[in-house]
Amino acid sequence: MEVLSDLRVIEIGSSVATNYCARLFADFGADVQKVESPAGDPLRQSAPLTPSGQSAWFAFLNFNKSSIMIDPTAADAVTRLTTLIEDSDILIDGRDVDPADCPAIDIAAIRQRRSHLIYLEASWFGHEGPYAGFAASDSTVRALAGLVKLVGPAEGPPLHAPDFQSGILAGLWGFIAASSSLFARMQGGTGRSWSLSIFESNLAPTEYLMFEAFARGDVMRRIGINRFWPNFPVGIYDTRQGWLGVSTVTPKQWREFCEMLGLTELRDRLDLASNEGRLQHMNEIDRQFIRRLKTRTAQEWFAEGLKRKIPIVPVPELPDLLQDAEKMASGSIVPVRHGEEEALTVGSMQRLTLTPPRRGGDVPAVGEQQRLNGVRTRQPSIPRGCIDADRQPLRGIRVVDFTMGWAGPLCTRTLADLGADVIKIEAIQYPDWWRGVDRGPGFVEDKKYEMAQCFCIMNRNKRGITLDLTRPQGLAIAKRLLAQADIAVGNYSVDVLPKLGLGYDVLRTLNPRIVMMSMSAFGTNSAHRDCRAYGSTLEQGSGLPGVIGTAGGLPVMSHIAFGDPVGGLNGCAAVLLALIHARRTGEGQFIDLAQIECMMPFAAPWITVHSIDGAPPARYGNRHPQFVPHGCFRCAGEDDWIIVAATDENMWQRLATLLGRLDWANDPSLKSAEARRAIEDDIERGIEAWTLTRPADQAMFELQAVRIAAGAARLPIEMLKDPHLGSRAFLQDVNRAFTGMHPQPSMPIRENASPYPIRTAAPTLGQHNREILSGLLGLSDMEIEQLARDQIIGTSMLSEAEVATTKIMS
Repeated sequence: MEVLSDLRVIEIGSSVATNYCARLFADFGADVQKVESPAGDPLRQSAPLTPSGQSAWFAFLNFNKSSIMIDPTAADAVTRLTTLIEDSDILIDGRDVDPADCPAIDIAAIRQRRSHLIYLEASWFGHEGPYAGFAASDSTVRALAGLVKLVGPAEGPPLHAPDFQSGILAGLWGFIAASSSLFARMQGGTGRSWSLSIFESNLAPTEYLMFEAFARGDVMRRIGINRFWPNFPVGIYDTRQGWLGVSTVTPKQWREFCEMLGLTELRDRLDLASNEGRLQHMNEIDRQFIRRLKTRTAQEWFAEGLKRKIPIVPVPELPDLLQDAEKMASGSIVPVRHGEEEALTVGSMQRLTLTPPRRGGDVPAVGEQQRLNGVRTRQPSIPRGCIDADRQPLRGIRVVDFTMGWAGPLCTRTLADLGADVIKIEAIQYPDWWRGVDRGPGFVEDKKYEMAQCFCIMNRNKRGITLDLTRPQGLAIAKRLLAQADIAVGNYSVDVLPKLGLGYDVLRTLNPRIVMMSMSAFGTNSAHRDCRAYGSTLEQGSGLPGVIGTAGGLPVMSHIAFGDPVGGLNGCAAVLLALIHARRTGEGQFIDLAQIECMMPFAAPWITVHSIDGAPPARYGNRHPQFVPHGCFRCAGEDDWIIVAATDENMWQRLATLLGRLDWANDPSLKSAEARRAIEDDIERGIEAWTLTRPADQAMFELQAVRIAAGAARLPIEMLKDPHLGSRAFLQDVNRAFTGMHPQPSMPIRENASPYPIRTAAPTLGQHNREILSGLLGLSDMEIEQLARDQIIGTSMLSEAEVATTKIMS
């Protein structure tokens, strides 16, 4: 039986966030009932459209759901909806984004009568703060979240990706909140009530750049298409045939890449040894790269890069994805039927091996019920007891964390934020590389590895120990920890833990109920399983860059490492699903998360349309297939920009009036977006003539005063002083040895309107060795001291020379 087949989920209102959250429940067997008015969810009209006029976005977001039509004007509408909700386990509410003609109901009264009900409410910005009540669109939210201003040509305008990135990220957060509540309810708790801020959900990809700028000083700026501070080269290049994604971050990767291209003069230049030096010579380097890369195909360079362990990857076009047998076999591409139209879309990324997700399905018409195999309806189970409602939902769960960098630590940080006891394992020989890749004596002696802001934000609320897993004593201790754990997570290359003797085949004999997740770039069984990858590699290989930018232009990346936070959130969702199954059955399982596939939902509708008509995807630049006008406009300050969108006829009339163009506002022929498209150039010139006379913030507040969707394009570091985040206590001050007092971002999911508190700062190296080895495993002081003398454990990083000496001695 599917993991969630005994659940009923009700979805009301309309937002991409709540649609996607509910779809994740449907993927794993829940009976998802989507409440619609006779007109249907407005997302049924969202472009791009298939040849028969169906929304490809709606199809991706809603297959395997049922639809219940409730006419809000009917006398029994409120009664019908109330009864439906009271007979469910989870209510997912998108009405604050778009009520979609949903009947008015008293949620508080329902929850008082049905304490088991888990309630998730999504809004653009939350209900308090300066932005509460702002009109919004996907792109205006991303602009405010620091996800637009760094993308595009250096001279501007910034170039932003198509919809609905913000909704997918928020939907993942919503699913994490609701599924963790489901687990807590299984433990005897009541239902929980969550508020989800779509804006704050989109700060997960911003965190790294926000705090890198905080640590290094405000030196960030837009430096060109497919160029991103603080690393170079990280981008997309043309070859003799096909595009190639390149990410050379470490000195060794840079040397290998130059050598592969036969550019030994670049390889040997001392001023290019660091990212900082290469950023100063970007144009010179690119000229030489472009010339050499044209001599071979992307596939040929990829094969050579695999041998040299360089993070490069061919950038696929949509036909490549649809013809990829590996993606079809894994379930990342699945069949979907929408009416009479058959297509392919993106499946579930949570690749549980014992209880896999459904592979495709039907999209319901308005009011259409689906009878799906394995689904059974029932009265929701009422918890046996009642635990403290303020208790974190994952309290009592233990996680052994073998992750490094960004994606894996974000997954385990989220588990820790929700109350799990996460034990992070490093080694003094090889600590988490996000502490810094410098292994020189000065770096080690000055303990610079304790000062990295990015490490601190990703590893809060965890305990940390050191173990040399390459030696029998360290391995034995790790196995003792795993025997007591609920979850183990690793994001090393796929063979690392198995070669150490910590593969799932070993772990399940130690602990049959353990959930183990491998978060590799391509998956454990992929032909590309040995490919080195960063978050940038994952975006480059996902198909998303091919739908961003302008017609005929090069594929465009939207972030320096978008794949990392996306992989981390998908990993957390997958672990929670497996944890629910393990708690019900006592069965653990292996999760094979391929992070590159986690990026594919952002390109889902274009994949769907192409699977039907075979035409190249439309690329809109900063325009929109549905909203006119929609764009990024220059404001009065230096590199000051704002995104403005008119998402319906009434918003267009208010915008035209504000611009002083009453002729536009009163022209009935301009009521439709398609009619306005004929004069889109004129409209955009009129908007920019107005925005050029105002700073971006002033323009935003003037536009919002008359309910026009607008968002100033922020830099990531500006989030630290954002008035809305400040009013909501989103950033919490944390004190830590070596780094002192520093801000930390909260989760975007809240109970009782308050952010979850950050309980502890990130551990220093080996900080909890004694606490865990003695208090948890019962080792004596003498045994712990011997482990330290043998350098199995420790609290100080070893230099390269010391590591070499240790290898010789052992």
